Amino acid sequence: MDTNQTLKPKLSPKDFFLHIAAMAALYISAISLLSLLFEYINVLFPDQLQSYRDPYSGGIRFAIASLIIIYPAYVFLTRILNQELRLDPTKRELGIRKWLIFLTLFVAGITIIIDLIVLVNTFLGGELTTRFVLKVTAVLAVIGGAFWYYLEALKDRWEHDEVLLKKIGWGVSAVVLASIIAGFFIMGSPQSQRELRFDNQRVSDLQSIQWQIVNYWQQKGVLPGNLSALEDSISGYTVPTDPQTGEIYSYGKLSGLAFELCAQFELASAGSDRVAPQPKMVEPLGLKGTNWQHKAGTFCFERTIDPDLYPARIRI
Repeated sequence: MDTNQTLKPKLSPKDFFLHIAAMAALYISAISLLSLLFEYINVLFPDQLQSYRDPYSGGIRFAIASLIIIYPAYVFLTRILNQELRLDPTKRELGIRKWLIFLTLFVAGITIIIDLIVLVNTFLGGELTTRFVLKVTAVLAVIGGAFWYYLEALKDRWEHDEVLLKKIGWGVSAVVLASIIAGFFIMGSPQSQRELRFDNQRVSDLQSIQWQIVNYWQQKGVLPGNLSALEDSISGYTVPTDPQTGEIYSYGKLSGLAFELCAQFELASAGSDRVAPQPKMVEPLGLKGTNWQHKAGTFCFERTIDPDLYPARIRI
């Protein structure tokens, strides 16, 4: 009786927080890796029914950030736990360790079963696509790998097979690193993301100016001679300037109803392989040439007002 009492492991605060932190890091890393893989699949195999995609790649950025911070923490915590198990084998019997491992196996098993049910159901419905199959495969690979790892942990395999454990660690780390690097090829560097934000702000500014020009035409029956004519102290409207340089946007009258707005863009919009497309915008009626796609460098948007749809409120 006394011998059993001495062999029974005691749960220390250190053991408690190490196990909780390791499992939390595992879940976050797995979810982030799957989110990243799903984003890549969405880019490589776009859904024609999905008209909008985040131009700033917010999902990819968050998944990469999570992996960069959380995955190394998971590797570090798992390494400490395995080392402690080798030094003190009685810690294999810690209640929190068994509870968390069985919980992980349960969650992973349920996820795999649901994944397979969805796959079969989709197949029976005749809607099996490459995009869907790749996502199902990604879930099976990530969740199935975690299930196998912790199933072997229950058998105390990793305390005795350190060589295989290191190979697995390096292999998984290589996959995570490759996934992170691939993200930069899709969303671009942090600098290009900043440039994209500047360009989208320029487009937003030009849209605002365009509608002020149309309003000016409706009120006075003529196009403004320059952009400063649009400013109104009563309404509080001030003509925006380039968000990066502070320079005034270029404006010119082409005819009695036509005008152009120009800006200096850092990147090309839709059509460039390294820049995500801009959000889909509703094209206004009555303005010929309402596409906001642009090339890098100085680019001008030509607009022609339709007087039938935007009639002047005074006689010309």
